[in-house]
Amino acid sequence: MEALQHLIEGFGVALTPANLMWVTIGGLLGTIIGMLPGLGPATGVAVLLPLTYTMGPTAALITMCGVYYGAMFGGSRSSILINTPGDGAAIAATFDGYPMAQNGRAEAALAMSAIASFIGGIIAAIIMVFVAQPVARFGLRFGPAEYFLLMVFALSATASMSKGNLMKGFISLLVGLMVATVGIDAQSGVQRFTFGIMELQGGIDFLVVIIAMYALGEVFGTFQVIKEGKKKMQTKFGKIWITKDDWKKSWKPILRSTPIGFFVGALPGAGATMASLMAYNNEKQLSKNPDNFGKGDIVGLAAPEAANNAASVGALIPMMTLGIPGSGTTAVMMGALLMLGLQPGPMLFQQHPEVAWGLIASMFIGNIILAVINIPLAGVLVRLLAIPPRILYPVVMALAFVGTYAIAHTVISFYILVIFGLVGYFMHKAGIPTAPLILAVIVGNKMEQSFRQALTISNGSPAIFFKSSVAMVLIALTILSLLYPVVQSKLRARQMQKESEVAS
Repeated sequence: MEALQHLIEGFGVALTPANLMWVTIGGLLGTIIGMLPGLGPATGVAVLLPLTYTMGPTAALITMCGVYYGAMFGGSRSSILINTPGDGAAIAATFDGYPMAQNGRAEAALAMSAIASFIGGIIAAIIMVFVAQPVARFGLRFGPAEYFLLMVFALSATASMSKGNLMKGFISLLVGLMVATVGIDAQSGVQRFTFGIMELQGGIDFLVVIIAMYALGEVFGTFQVIKEGKKKMQTKFGKIWITKDDWKKSWKPILRSTPIGFFVGALPGAGATMASLMAYNNEKQLSKNPDNFGKGDIVGLAAPEAANNAASVGALIPMMTLGIPGSGTTAVMMGALLMLGLQPGPMLFQQHPEVAWGLIASMFIGNIILAVINIPLAGVLVRLLAIPPRILYPVVMALAFVGTYAIAHTVISFYILVIFGLVGYFMHKAGIPTAPLILAVIVGNKMEQSFRQALTISNGSPAIFFKSSVAMVLIALTILSLLYPVVQSKLRARQMQKESEVAS
């Protein structure tokens, strides 16, 4: 009842004309950004960061969340029509969405992706109403030692889960921690890695790094393919809706996939891509006709679409309740909130209930608005896929430079932007994930301060990191996150060996 009372108060905040306008604008921009191949929600939120500086924290968070789950709605558009996912979370939509379009069922595919995303988002928001506050109360038990171990777990989980390559994930993590140490040490006042450059004494702004890695890195990556022809796509559509048989096949997979997406999204580093792939594989295993998957089975589209939208809601749980971003996009959002003077974490629901519950209420409103945008207007919106890259990406680059200057107001920030844009490009070329670097840049300083505070409290004794039950659980989770990819690769190798033996 307490949660429902807070939710009603949150609707009072979310239903103000200004916030309704911002959630609509955020959802529309997110849908467009999600549709455009390669951009994705993290890039969209990063490019639009300067817009949020003129808002209050509530409006800024509502707008950014609108962009986030709007991109989850829109990401499947290009997957279905041109077999090119808007971002990683929309990869699974290519498996059956594109074959549906090839089979003359593009209208049903576009409608089902929006319906599944809507149901997944609404159910995930309901789960969040009842889960968020208990998690925040649990977070109040955390002291400096527990916070340090929580951040270690978040970083290790992000690095180890990133594309299944432990070594590359930790390379990215270490680079991010190195970047976080630049500037004047908060406790000793010693300059670290400033190289005599006065502008670096305050450190490297993590928002500049985020814009560089996501926006500029993507632009650099498209230079070599900018002249390539685009796939032909359908531009004329009939009624965008599904049949009764489509709904009968899909409603149970949608309900099964939503909790999978929510809880996987809440794990640091897992993200919507893993959630959608897990949901797809789960439905394929449960199906009576698994051979139909990959050939235009509507269940193979509905399940991952419900999961990835639920994952975008789940990723907000650790950010809002513990101050630990659950995904690359929530890392960008957390950075923006810190710049606006709001500290996400256990006290958020007590000190700023209007922000926390206003956001949760806006999820219900936003998903309804996005369903309206993505079903009746789908035929109009998909025409944006025809924008030539030679026009689109210079606009993205210009927004990145304008946004950077709005953040830092220094010329040297442009050099930092270009350098980290190139770093992001080469990391992508080398298959090194960028999410661990971004997370490390954001939490690195706080992790170091928590470590020092814990040792100060214990007079230098490391035993403080093993005293509480919470600390021991976090240590165990960290070890498990490191062992998981190793065990997974061995099990996969053993399974492949068995399959080859059976085949021979």
